[in-house]
Amino acid sequence: MTRWGILATGHIASRFAEDLRLVPDAELVAVGSRAVESAQRFADTYGAKRAYGSWVELAADPEVDAIYVATPHSAHYEAAMTCLTAGRAVLLEKPFTLELATSTELVDTARAAGVFLMEAMWMRTNPMILRAAELIAEGAIGTVSSVRADFGVPGPFPPEHRMRNPALGGGALLDLGIYPISLAHLLLGVPQHIRSWAKLGPEGTDENTGILFGYDSGALAALSCGMVGSSELSASITGSTGRIDLPEPFFRPGSLTLHRAGAEPETITADGAGNGYQYEAIEVQRCLAAGLTESPLVPHAATLEVMALLDAVREQIGVRYE
Repeated sequence: MTRWGILATGHIASRFAEDLRLVPDAELVAVGSRAVESAQRFADTYGAKRAYGSWVELAADPEVDAIYVATPHSAHYEAAMTCLTAGRAVLLEKPFTLELATSTELVDTARAAGVFLMEAMWMRTNPMILRAAELIAEGAIGTVSSVRADFGVPGPFPPEHRMRNPALGGGALLDLGIYPISLAHLLLGVPQHIRSWAKLGPEGTDENTGILFGYDSGALAALSCGMVGSSELSASITGSTGRIDLPEPFFRPGSLTLHRAGAEPETITADGAGNGYQYEAIEVQRCLAAGLTESPLVPHAATLEVMALLDAVREQIGVRYE
């Protein structure tokens, strides 16, 4: 049995708690928040045994094996470091932190302490994403030549909202753009060329961003994210002999369609249970049971490489955080 703690009590924390009920041998035992009243409400709703009014108290609970950190981006570093230094395994919401340097600190801390740490990039644990990667590795669509993915939401958001507030790591890129970027990275690796453009809002955070990755192999990735309109939320992976389409939402697809040259399209479907967060929890538990300190599905190197790409895009579009 893996005994879980959840740090923060917002929307994503609630979705994770719902899906944790679908995970075999998982138990939610404690919740931590900066306000004990919020923690207690969350604990009552999702059946946790204990509620704490501080992150330190949650991290110190000896009956907690792993902690899911679901704070806004700007608090990820402090929250994760609190848990790691207490010896707790950590599943940390994406992006790890606001920039590469502090993300590297977290990885170095976890490695030095021998404590498990994984980015909650749930897309990389999704069965359909894994199946797409398998098909590509098997040569089902030949050599990948392009990846297209978009993630746009309609808004509008008030200035103080985490999506716009620079103090909270606001902007479309870190919240939404990390998904198209992570998909391109999963399939094509680190690009040799990056070109980015964005419309910035009054707060200095990006509202609408376009990204083009170029690879010396000749492959490219055309990616976009924004909070000025609802996009298709789909993705397409084109190869020399076929194509794989991921329907809405591409980061949590319930199916994929394989187009092979000269053959009828083939649609593969997945179990539709839950919100999709259960798979990252299952991966954490699998790793802990195997004595691993990082996940082969979401390795530290991949997390840091994606953080470096986010840094590079932010530099090009002119988004700065304190």
